Amino acid sequence: MTSRSDAPPRLLRIGIPVLLVLIWLVGGSIGGPYFGKIDEVATNDQSSFLPSSAEATQVQERLADFTGGDTIPAVVVVTGSGALDAEELSDIDDLATAIGAVPGVGEISPALPSEDGEAVQLFVPIDTSGNVDETVAAVRETIADEIPSGLEAWVTGPAGFTADLVAGFLGIDGLLLGVALGAVFLILVIVYRSPLLPVLVLLTSTFALCVALLTVWWLAKAGIFVLNGQVQGILFILVIGAATDYALLYVARFREAVGRGLQRWDATVTAWRGAFEPILASGGTVIAGLLCLLLSDLATNRALGPIASIGILFAVLSALTFLPALLALTGRAAFWPFIPKPGAHADAGDAAEALVADPAQPVKGFWARQARLIARHARPVWIITTVVLIAAAAGVLQLKADGVPQSDLVLGASEARDGQDVLAAHFAGGSGSPAYVIVPEDRVADAVGVLDAADGIDSVAAVSQDSTSGQVGVSLEGGEVVYSVAGPPAAAGAPAPAPTVSDGDVLLVATLSDEADSLAAEEAIRGLRTAFEAELGAGTTLVGGPTALDVDTNDTSIRDRTVIIPVILVVILVILMLLLRAVVAPLILIASVILSFGSALGVSALVFTHLFDFPGADPAVPLYGFVFLVALGVDYNIFLMSRVREESLRHGTRPGILRGLVATGGVITSAGLVLAATFAALGVIPILFLAQLAFIVAFGVLLDTFIVRSLLVPAVAFDLGRVIWWPSKLWRSEQADKPVEAMTRAEYRARVGE
Repeated sequence: MTSRSDAPPRLLRIGIPVLLVLIWLVGGSIGGPYFGKIDEVATNDQSSFLPSSAEATQVQERLADFTGGDTIPAVVVVTGSGALDAEELSDIDDLATAIGAVPGVGEISPALPSEDGEAVQLFVPIDTSGNVDETVAAVRETIADEIPSGLEAWVTGPAGFTADLVAGFLGIDGLLLGVALGAVFLILVIVYRSPLLPVLVLLTSTFALCVALLTVWWLAKAGIFVLNGQVQGILFILVIGAATDYALLYVARFREAVGRGLQRWDATVTAWRGAFEPILASGGTVIAGLLCLLLSDLATNRALGPIASIGILFAVLSALTFLPALLALTGRAAFWPFIPKPGAHADAGDAAEALVADPAQPVKGFWARQARLIARHARPVWIITTVVLIAAAAGVLQLKADGVPQSDLVLGASEARDGQDVLAAHFAGGSGSPAYVIVPEDRVADAVGVLDAADGIDSVAAVSQDSTSGQVGVSLEGGEVVYSVAGPPAAAGAPAPAPTVSDGDVLLVATLSDEADSLAAEEAIRGLRTAFEAELGAGTTLVGGPTALDVDTNDTSIRDRTVIIPVILVVILVILMLLLRAVVAPLILIASVILSFGSALGVSALVFTHLFDFPGADPAVPLYGFVFLVALGVDYNIFLMSRVREESLRHGTRPGILRGLVATGGVITSAGLVLAATFAALGVIPILFLAQLAFIVAFGVLLDTFIVRSLLVPAVAFDLGRVIWWPSKLWRSEQADKPVEAMTRAEYRARVGE
């Protein structure tokens, strides 16, 4: 504690906080406007989610070599009230001409009628050098304006789904922030019953986000990171939640210091010393966990690691500099009208400590009663809670996290999804989203033979820049490749252009029989790759396309979670050992958060399957849930156990556990509610991945806050006693073998005196 005589001159006591506040005000004022400029550096196209080394990605990178331009296909499907007549077909040709005049649209294929004559499809290449979503929106607007009465049209295909996905992220920088900040402010007002303190805490998190966004924006502008809507949303929520949590820990320390009668500067220094180590350790733990995502082969995962780490870094800096400066200037007035009374904290700590000698004595306050429960029934408490959590974790067996169709990524209305259903009703299910096969020119015959024999392939063509449709038909006659005009019957009999050859390779286009995002289509792709490897040799062909991208992305996500989750556990375990200077306590904490994560995932699986009726989950959902729940869950255990260690050094292990529980109970519960509310705000974005992540993390944080941290961990630690500090000096310093709870008051006082 800093005495008044040791305090710096008044000029510095005021000047240092004012300088820190001004620095943050400048940083926030510069970074704030960048919320409106995110679109300049953010992208939501498929390339930001691709596995960098996958076979489908290699095909994607070479498509422009064969097609002559970097485009993504959209499919316009048009239907009438029945079979389309000649007049309607002519109207559709006029509609195609109008669509072709839209900026960003390439040469449209001739209208291809369905076998039943009731639908027509148009292949519309969209230039990816511009904003795909804006071009698709313009195409849809043109169709709405130009389509004749009696006809109906949908824009689907990869470009259509990309546009719908981008539309789902539109509220991420307005609605999401508003909901998250509003929820946090409401919780803080209820907890602190003060008009000023919630504002100071929100300023801490908001300015941390502004400066973090400023940094991330320029890094994305330089091409160092890929910033998409998914990463952006998680960054916003993570910074707000983490900065608020760290701020609450500092506020609790400052409140204690003020309650002991310390003046502003002394209270600031005392609170900063008490909060520095746990906040730094908590932030370091989250950053270490996030940086493990750099091991991922998915671009969006690799980007999230460093981007979110930057956010956490500024959250820590804001909580340790900006908030202390604000409270140093406002002092006890920040808590008005419920200013802490001197001695209140000491009384609660003494009552908790006295429970060790007499667990049955009456106490006041929720956390004091919680401490009494632990003191009286530690072993039954942790055994019962463990059994309940294990039972909840059993629900994970119902989790379907092996990928979902692209058409289900957007919750609510989706024109692309509706169009795909219409397309599948009249054409081959994979129309508009084919499989691409890159094969050496001299092995085309072998490749076509494999495709003809494969299940799930409706037709085969080759890409040709000389063809008006961009493709030529491919078939085998007597073992020789025969090319023919691919297009409407009017083109029959015309000489077939040669396929485009790039670096000695030809690009074959295989239309799938099933919808491109179906399980049957995925099995067809896997079967093709196996057949090509067996017939042509490993590495001879490359199979890509939308379905192959889904397959490779899912496989990579499964690989990532298998590799990254154990690495995160080891990294966090090492950090905890360094922080607590022990081995047993960190192992207990790691085991508790694993159990908490398993329970949260198990309950979430039941809710997703039986309540929300979700079609499944992306394989990355468990990985993201693990990263945030384990890293953030350990945060609360760090808040608790760092205080327990501090109290144990003064009062002994079991009294220290109870004192630490009482001292941190309120602040950790408040922090848990805030973090759960901020992650729950992700649910306002109609994207399946974010909705599932929001539920898993929000529920898991509440479970960790109210069950794991307040019951399981204190009860296990209390039951084990000083063993939790093995092999540190704290373990060796307590020499008495007699259980503390069995001591008389005199024996206990003698023990504390030692």
